[in-house]
Amino acid sequence: MSVLVKICGLTTEEAVEAARAHGADMAGFVFYEQSPRHVPLELAARLGKLTGKRMRKVLLTVDADDALLAAAIAALNPALLQLHGRETPERTACIRARFSLPVIKAIGIGAPDDLALIAQFDAVADFLLFDAKPDPVAKYPGGLGKRFDWQMLGAIKTGKPWLLAGGLDAGNVAKALAETGAAGADVSSGVESAPGVKDEAKIAAFIAAARWGAAADKSRGALPAP
Repeated sequence: MSVLVKICGLTTEEAVEAARAHGADMAGFVFYEQSPRHVPLELAARLGKLTGKRMRKVLLTVDADDALLAAAIAALNPALLQLHGRETPERTACIRARFSLPVIKAIGIGAPDDLALIAQFDAVADFLLFDAKPDPVAKYPGGLGKRFDWQMLGAIKTGKPWLLAGGLDAGNVAKALAETGAAGADVSSGVESAPGVKDEAKIAAFIAAARWGAAADKSRGALPAP
């Protein structure tokens, strides 16, 4: 029994080392200038070298064009791409084919109607990620510490593993995993002391709580490698 844990929005050497030391499976690096977690390419290249062999690097972009994707991929050398904008299924498939990397597609969930997108992206992405749908005036689409009604995920059917995000922290991640059956948890603001500032104690507590929740869920089987 296992669960994938992704610590997203890493911006410092200390944060990367904390995620690695406490057993995170994925390290997320944000390339989106409006985000407080944005990392310039030179910094990303340096931080990426600290992830070690086990922790997979994830490049997160928002509606990026091919030129930005190519530059960011060259800098970070990620294991996966995370598309966290308004990318269409067609654009998602194109990015996956062009860059020959597995893709995590984020889908914002705010109402039952949003679930209709799942089937479309299930066919073209390697992982799905369900996050709280941002308000129309939000400056960036994720890492807002906002959660959605997990019960809406109770009836979904996907052919791909999916991660849960949105308002998760050490206090609720075990409950969230147990209620939803998600393959993993993705956290950013829930392990921070301020926007973009990761807290090692919170990272450690979150990963421990997620692992405990997975161990307590006797129905959870082995999950695919990221």
